[in-house]
Amino acid sequence: MNKRNKTLCAVGVSVAALITNGTASADSPSLFSQDRNTIFSESVNNSQFMQDLGLTMGGWIDMGATYNFQTPRDNNNTPVTFNDRHLEFQLNQFYFYLERAVATGGSSWDIGGRADFMFGTDARFNLNTGLDDDLLDDDFSRFYRISAPQIYAEVYAPIFNGVTAKIGRFYTIIGNEVVTSPDNFFYSHAYTMQYAEPFEHNGFLLTTPINDNLTLMAGGVLGWDNYSKNLGIWNFLGGLSWSSDDDKSGATVTAVVGPTDDSNHGDENNRWLYSVVLSHDFTDNLHYLIQHDHGVEEIGNSKAEWYGVNMYLTYDILDQLSVGTRVEWFRDDDGARVTGDAGDFSQVTGGFNYTPVPWLKFRPEVRYDKFWDNGKPYNGGSSDHQITVAADLVVMF
Repeated sequence: MNKRNKTLCAVGVSVAALITNGTASADSPSLFSQDRNTIFSESVNNSQFMQDLGLTMGGWIDMGATYNFQTPRDNNNTPVTFNDRHLEFQLNQFYFYLERAVATGGSSWDIGGRADFMFGTDARFNLNTGLDDDLLDDDFSRFYRISAPQIYAEVYAPIFNGVTAKIGRFYTIIGNEVVTSPDNFFYSHAYTMQYAEPFEHNGFLLTTPINDNLTLMAGGVLGWDNYSKNLGIWNFLGGLSWSSDDDKSGATVTAVVGPTDDSNHGDENNRWLYSVVLSHDFTDNLHYLIQHDHGVEEIGNSKAEWYGVNMYLTYDILDQLSVGTRVEWFRDDDGARVTGDAGDFSQVTGGFNYTPVPWLKFRPEVRYDKFWDNGKPYNGGSSDHQITVAADLVVMF
């Protein structure tokens, strides 16, 4: 066993020990209390030092494994990313953040910010050009990388209904699924999130409530997942979100529009994308969400277009147990976004979330992927479909 694999196995053993201690009995130390949302960071955050500075720290470890019934020879589950390895343990995310959240809604100015750090196999997919895309190379590992997905300052200004400005590197507001693992229902990701949308932006974003139901977002960013390349490609990023008075229904419309490089091609190098997310709670336990994305990128006389719909239905059986399904259709009209195969991709995923204690989440799932046009994008170009079974464990610390 090589040094890297020994290290990853040690991480798994350590987490298993934490879980055992955390769920053993009522006599367990308060560090592992079943009433805590995290294993230990709440103890740190409640200290006088952290409260005086207004700081909050936290993080998680996300690890899992996937079995692909196609048994690909290269162990590659592509075009499924993030959990993209067949029969290999993946430390997807070792994630840490430090934050000073700004106080909003008052009559005083406030300044804060946040810095995030991620190590793991997921970090490969959200690197920013010129910032963290070369911190680790293949000499260390083919699959493990380091990234700093968010580093930003935040300012609250008591003007109009209150304006919050985020300046730096931050996650996109586009779409539904996100990079931060605990905030998704499923271990795997939709094609829409993987191939249709940006992960992060560098720039600024202003947010202000119009009233109790509507929130407006607008800003300028250096395109998609870009830090230092093409510094003249300022894009508009913005949107509008609405929630009902009872918070049972919501709607968000977002868009990012602008050039893809700063060469002298004028309007020929433009890309635009919008996303619409609608949600409704039919009951306190039954939740529905539907998302539609549509994007177009124009370079010279060529054009790439993509669009799709994905739906989620989840049901809370118990406070600790929820079941859910995700159904998606994604059209890569010109073969420019996924594998080079132009056509329709679809996937159906079913699974459940089990949270025996607030700081521990177990997410098994079964997923079926299908390509409906000419082409075989699965199993190294030999199949038009694949079935995977996967599970991960998320430990919040």
